[in-house]
Amino acid sequence: MLSTLSRKILMCVTGLFLSFFLLIHFLGNLQLFLPQEQAHLQFNAYSHFLAGNIIIKIVSYVLYTSIIVHAVDGLIITIKNQKSGGKYRTDNRKRASTWASRNMGILGTLILIFLVIHFQNFWYVYKFGNLPLDDNGNKDLYILVITVFKEWWYVLIYVVSMIALCYHLIHGIQSAVRTLGVFHPKFVKWFKNAGIAYSLIISCGFALMPIYIFFTNR
Repeated sequence: MLSTLSRKILMCVTGLFLSFFLLIHFLGNLQLFLPQEQAHLQFNAYSHFLAGNIIIKIVSYVLYTSIIVHAVDGLIITIKNQKSGGKYRTDNRKRASTWASRNMGILGTLILIFLVIHFQNFWYVYKFGNLPLDDNGNKDLYILVITVFKEWWYVLIYVVSMIALCYHLIHGIQSAVRTLGVFHPKFVKWFKNAGIAYSLIISCGFALMPIYIFFTNR
């Protein structure tokens, strides 16, 4: 059985990997902001490249494993904390708890539900659905994205999920820094500010994608 410290380290490692993946995914999806015709072909070509690259396939298995491990570990730690009466009020460094730290279980659950919906709407359809082909002969994932993001309810779910992701990332990055033993005040402040900036950029950037498509593809 893993100790609580081992589980926190595992949470830290998987969380940092998932945060890095978010950055790569975010940069790739920025193509959706290109002029429509250019975005159409370029986004599909990018998706086709990812789907056929053996290195990306290996990374994707690491991604799926990290999501499962991160979610299961988070659930176990949350349950243990509740059973032990831990309310995240303060820790041994006199840091007051934040709303995010007290509700990481709820935030994580919202994000997990979103991932299930997101994978079903995009990954599953792309892999196993009958998507049309674009002018270059690639599966037309762009059209699927446009179709899904034209639904107001999905845009709402997406935006709410990105808000949850933002809070989850802010606390998660700070927690990872502490777990890795970076306690010097100078470094803690730098990591805290960098973590907040990163969380806001990633979450707001992702949230703007469905909003942009919803209002520009009517």
